[in-house]
Amino acid sequence: MDKIEEVLTRGVGKIYPSKEALEKILRSGKKLRIYNGIDPTGKLHLGHMVVLKKLRQFQDLDQEIIVLIGDFTAQIGDPSDKLATRKKLTKEQVEKNSANYKKLIGKILDLKKANVRFLYNEEWTNKLKPVDILQLASYFTVSQLLERDMFQKRIKEGKEIYVHEFLYPIFQAYDSVSMTVDMEIGGNDQTFNMLAGRTLMKKMINKEKFVLTTQLLAEPGKEKMGKTVNNLIAMDEEPNEMFGKIMSWPDEMIQSSFTLLTNIPIEKVEISKLSLIEKKKWLAREIVTNLHSEKDAKNAEKYFKKTFQEGQLPEKNIPVYSIKPAGKQDIIKILTASGLVSSNSEAKRLINQGGVDIDGFTLNEFSTNKVKNGSVIRAGKKKFIKIKFKKIL
Repeated sequence: MDKIEEVLTRGVGKIYPSKEALEKILRSGKKLRIYNGIDPTGKLHLGHMVVLKKLRQFQDLDQEIIVLIGDFTAQIGDPSDKLATRKKLTKEQVEKNSANYKKLIGKILDLKKANVRFLYNEEWTNKLKPVDILQLASYFTVSQLLERDMFQKRIKEGKEIYVHEFLYPIFQAYDSVSMTVDMEIGGNDQTFNMLAGRTLMKKMINKEKFVLTTQLLAEPGKEKMGKTVNNLIAMDEEPNEMFGKIMSWPDEMIQSSFTLLTNIPIEKVEISKLSLIEKKKWLAREIVTNLHSEKDAKNAEKYFKKTFQEGQLPEKNIPVYSIKPAGKQDIIKILTASGLVSSNSEAKRLINQGGVDIDGFTLNEFSTNKVKNGSVIRAGKKKFIKIKFKKIL
């Protein structure tokens, strides 16, 4: 498989208008201006890493890469996959969220090369006058915007759709026009927004825009991994915690995660005679090395082995303890109510002695937001529970 074939197939969902049309241009040697937009609504996580690695593949083909920080659109809130209206963010919150984005993105893209740059959509969107916004809106119909699957779900459930949510894909579409891009890359959950940009470019400047969607990093039976479903792994997680969380992924995720998050040839993974747990360690080492260092990855593996394997963490049948999802969790209550310890005082003593781990991360506080759906909590050397969040009706 050559580089162009790999970039157009590995981890790819769909290409608009077609793979053949994009391949023809790439093989002709023409340089494309390609972008991905990131709204800074929270931490960058491994879901973002999937798209960033696809951008890196195009960067290595000497294409022009733009990372667009959606400092304006983040203040509106993307309604994608949301059954309820997003909470609007302030400019200050957006700036705080994106403070380390460039540093983290630099772990995937080669920022030393001249073919990558960062732009911010507030630069042009805030210059729009009411008459300009009305003109942009006139290129779309209500029926077009209502085709969005999430809006259809809300309508069926009798939930509200607000006008500013209709405007989100229009403003995002205007990004494509403002940058006169040739192509946009994003997760397949962003297909509607990206195609809106394709529509607007054709109508406003008579220019074709390619759209490439990537497959989503997801647990079996779930649409994707992210903060909304409480199973994200942030790109700035500590090595030990990152390694441990990857090791807690279902075995069914191993193959797709190698495809989406590493550069290892998939044939090499398929013919490997390693056990599932050893393949998962291989995967965790690759990801931690990419986002931290090879030394950090080796140390994290040693820590995992010492803490979980030598601590006799059972590979199956870990007792499950159900709790209500929340930001900060009272770990004392979890330890006592689940039966891991017999009293609050024993729980506090064990934490103070460094005897409580969450996903391989040693706990040092009594209230924590490190408890996630699927987290494994160790108390002492041989007692474990797996957290399951209750569904909120």
